[in-house]
Amino acid sequence: MDEFIVAPIIVGILFIGLPWLILHHVTKWKTAATLTREDENLLDELHDMARRLDERVDTVERILTADNPNWKSAELEAPAPRISNRH
Repeated sequence: MDEFIVAPIIVGILFIGLPWLILHHVTKWKTAATLTREDENLLDELHDMARRLDERVDTVERILTADNPNWKSAELEAPAPRISNRH
């Protein structure tokens, strides 16, 4: 008697429940993978900030080069400070 109850439950889980679960999560992943307008605005803002920072670094490098033309080679020749991993 139990076989007649268990068999339809297993068939229902295999052919209805499992495909529904997989398709449900696939559609959730597809909608979550898209960029919202807010995300696009944030990326545009970050791109502008990065561009301005790059311009500032270029300006600082030009000032340093005008002050000391060999500052880059002096920086490369200086030994790097050692950092210990003591906690």
